[in-house]
Amino acid sequence: MENHSVPHSSPRTAAFFDLDKTVIAKSSTLTFSKSFYQGGLINRRAVLRTAYAQFVFLAGGADHDQMERMREYLSSLCRGWDVAQVREIVAETLHDLIDPIIYDEAASLIEEHHAAGRDVVIVSTSGAEVVEPIGELLGADRVVATRMVVGDDGRFTGEVEYYAYGPTKAEAVRELAESEGYDLERCYAYSDSATDVPMLSAVGHPCAVNPDRALRREATARGWPVLSFNRPVPLKQRLPTLSMPSRPALAVMAATGAALATATLVWYSSRRKTTKRRLGPIGRGPMTRTDRV
Repeated sequence: MENHSVPHSSPRTAAFFDLDKTVIAKSSTLTFSKSFYQGGLINRRAVLRTAYAQFVFLAGGADHDQMERMREYLSSLCRGWDVAQVREIVAETLHDLIDPIIYDEAASLIEEHHAAGRDVVIVSTSGAEVVEPIGELLGADRVVATRMVVGDDGRFTGEVEYYAYGPTKAEAVRELAESEGYDLERCYAYSDSATDVPMLSAVGHPCAVNPDRALRREATARGWPVLSFNRPVPLKQRLPTLSMPSRPALAVMAATGAALATATLVWYSSRRKTTKRRLGPIGRGPMTRTDRV
């Protein structure tokens, strides 16, 4: 008997990437802090504080309650920042600052996922004014980032509309899977931080990249692959081999201020004394930025 059933198309798949310390070799926030200072968005004291803040950021020692207090603090700090100015600063300095610190391993992995027909999605706690241009630079298909409310005057009001952190990242991944038809069991996710365990757990192929100690323990316990990225290579040196779209139709699921990311590190540094007591010696693991922003 002849079979007239219509064959089902293969489910869509995606690779979800944390941004800072997973795809690039530095914090995107710290990378732009000098440019924000030169543009008058933050003062010299804030810039100096970020030098210490980077160590605390890399140590990943903030718990949920501290992150909530941080959100309140950064909302106040970023109030009044001109969004157009932030975007202009990022656009002017993006290639000089970000291009040289993209991990060669991450760029290769991004290429492999695209070649396999998977979408590449950046899922970052940093603000959209920073994350979106980086995603476009790498050819990301979609971006999930923190979003701050922008007033009619084009400035941040000081309110956070969406905070892409911890469980909310996992929720965003599941929402995208629902709207885009992704089969999460066949999807991939990459991160360096234990705060992203919910996102990593949401897919069938989670990977820890240059993981902090907590994530390394979790990955070992669950049998997740652990990747090591340590070769930053300017993207322009790879252009002949990359098969990425020159200007992707970037879909932004949640946007936020670059201001938010900068404020995050300023907040961390303001807690310097208590944080040092809580964390003990600060260890700096290999920074990362992973596959596909």
